[in-house]
Amino acid sequence: MAVASGSVAFQSGYIKSARGVKLFTCSWLPANQEVKALVFLCHGYGVECSIFMRGTGTRLAQAGYAVFGIDYEGHGKSEGAVCLVERFSDVVDDCSSYFRSIRGNYNALGSISHDRTPVEMPDYKNKARFLYGESMGGAVALLIHRKEPMDWNGAVLVAPMCKISEKLKPHPVIVSILTRLSPLIKSWKIVPSKNIIDHAFKDPIKRDEIRANPYVYQDKPRVQTALQMMVASTDLEQRLDEVTFPFLVVHGKEDTVTDPACSVELHKRARSTDKTLNLYPEMWHGLTVGESDENIERVFADIVAWLNLRSPAGALTAKTLQQSDLKMVIDDHKLTASNGVCNNNHSFN
Repeated sequence: MAVASGSVAFQSGYIKSARGVKLFTCSWLPANQEVKALVFLCHGYGVECSIFMRGTGTRLAQAGYAVFGIDYEGHGKSEGAVCLVERFSDVVDDCSSYFRSIRGNYNALGSISHDRTPVEMPDYKNKARFLYGESMGGAVALLIHRKEPMDWNGAVLVAPMCKISEKLKPHPVIVSILTRLSPLIKSWKIVPSKNIIDHAFKDPIKRDEIRANPYVYQDKPRVQTALQMMVASTDLEQRLDEVTFPFLVVHGKEDTVTDPACSVELHKRARSTDKTLNLYPEMWHGLTVGESDENIERVFADIVAWLNLRSPAGALTAKTLQQSDLKMVIDDHKLTASNGVCNNNHSFN
């Protein structure tokens, strides 16, 4: 399905994963300007791209970016048991495969269908490309980077799930019991947890809008899903020093879903030479959808400014932008960049 609205063209369709699962995909493309770079969305736990992340896709497309998203298996409009993550690696592999097909040549996709009508798309293989991960999607983005360390120009990580906070870790006995029973009860919705929507999204009106989205999962986590998220987070925590690409982390200081201290640790331990951390006082977990309009615009202004500084005009080679090239780009833009955008330890106090 293709829909044009003002300066943004929205398209959606389906692909089949390597396991034969039908996965929903969508994109927001600038309608009246040249594409600056590509942005690939990795959504969070229990949500999806076309409705929940519509604001993200639209804003970035209006800023000149071609934005692509995919609903994970069991999420949103994709096939699969609702919110059951059998293997976290499957989520990573599905995203990686789909994103790679677009980066190389969108028209080469043999299994994509847009209402059964082929859609002509530009060749994007010479465009800069960025990952964009929210919450659990932050873990997905970081694991894609680990899998393809030289293939990305950077990432925007919004309240990323990159480590389990000590305050939130389940008791080892609980973990041991669930691990042993998981093969028998993997799909059971019994994992104790607080109401994510109540704790993630600050604005009550936006909170109600999120609840009204029929594709947002609102039940207790399934046993296997919770275990897979814990394993992925623990793995990332142990290997944060393997993160080497440029990244921006934005995190609300009052987030009780993913601990902002974990983002601080990511920023500290990552070996990236270009890394920026923005902490926002009084903001919660849902920085891009659950805050006041003013706060949401503030966060997106920072995100777009960061991307603009790392998306030089014209085509790039397929290799990742080198640090020397990035430094030259940053130096060229210092006079016009907003204050603090390039600060490697930017915190709003």
